[in-house]
Amino acid sequence: MKKNTKRTLIIAAIIIVIGGVWFITTKKKEKPVVLPTEVPAYGYIAQTVTATGTIQPVDTVAVGTQVSGIVKVINADFNSKVKKGQLLAQLDKSLLQATVDQASATLRTQQSQLVYNQNFYNRQKLLYSSGSISKQDYESALNNFNSSKAAVDNASAALRSAEKNLSYTDIYSPVDGVVLSRSVSLGQTVAAAFSTPTLFVIAKDISKMQVQADVDEADIGNVKIGNRVSFTVDAYIDDVFKGTVYDVRLHPKTTSNVVTYTTIIYAPNDSLMLKPGMTANINVYTKEVKNALMVSSKSLNFAPDSSLKKQFTLKPMPQADGSSAAKGPGKPGSVWLKKGKDLIQTPVRYGLDDNTHAEILSGLSVKDTVVSSLPVPVQAEAGTSILPSPGGADKNKKP
Repeated sequence: MKKNTKRTLIIAAIIIVIGGVWFITTKKKEKPVVLPTEVPAYGYIAQTVTATGTIQPVDTVAVGTQVSGIVKVINADFNSKVKKGQLLAQLDKSLLQATVDQASATLRTQQSQLVYNQNFYNRQKLLYSSGSISKQDYESALNNFNSSKAAVDNASAALRSAEKNLSYTDIYSPVDGVVLSRSVSLGQTVAAAFSTPTLFVIAKDISKMQVQADVDEADIGNVKIGNRVSFTVDAYIDDVFKGTVYDVRLHPKTTSNVVTYTTIIYAPNDSLMLKPGMTANINVYTKEVKNALMVSSKSLNFAPDSSLKKQFTLKPMPQADGSSAAKGPGKPGSVWLKKGKDLIQTPVRYGLDDNTHAEILSGLSVKDTVVSSLPVPVQAEAGTSILPSPGGADKNKKP
């Protein structure tokens, strides 16, 4: 009997210990949670379209030659600043000078022949008037005279053409600007038989640049002339440059089945930091609001789970809410407000959404407390990961 009593006491003690451990463990697991909330605030929000593009001068001029020849002189190089009318290069003149000399000699010959034929015609005309010669002789003299006048005109035109071609051997800058490229070398032969070869490319004014951006067809409908633009370049990653949309070209570009539209952006370049050919990473501000009432975008997607029912009373809005907050401009949505132990679903209308913040048009005020995400256990303090540090590193220790 004593043995049974002792056994019963031992079993009871074990049960009490197990129950105590279970109770303590359960209590530890049911710690209260922190419900992340936020207060609507006023601030700046924008809708943007991103794209990439290439920086180019606003206006460039290709300088070529209209005659063939050997390059004898080069007076400009890459990055040279040039003035309008400045001699850039010169071709060998010898062959074209010979053509001019030949044309000049031909003209003198034709002019001499014209004088002879004119005098002969004048004599024949007098003789024909007196009846001393036939009409045929008179008309022959007249025809020779007229032919000589035409020959002189042709020789004069040939001389002017030869002189013009000779002048083309001197290549001048047509504008003030900076030489971007030089495509010839001293002693090189350039041929202009079928097309005009380009010798230099000159940018008129590199203090004003343009970005040729390729905007996706899904975004081009939001881009308008006059939109503000900001962009960065890899050469100056900490600098943000500004620009304005100048033109949206209608002609599409298709690359690997992706359709884009070329958008021209004017950008000042007073610092001369921007250089032709740089790649720009662009943000086009299609819509902007400077003083918008905002909440986080994730608060519009928040949905309470069953675990919140242990600490809060959930009050979802009716399926068909007819309140004024659910009507008006913008898109319909809802957020959950925290009022004491109540979580109340509230209809809102929202406008711009940059995937971080959303503009609230109606339904909220700065006095509301909005639930932004699902609860976080108390032990997961703000800014501290609840996961173990890799390799035993101390996450709270600053580098």
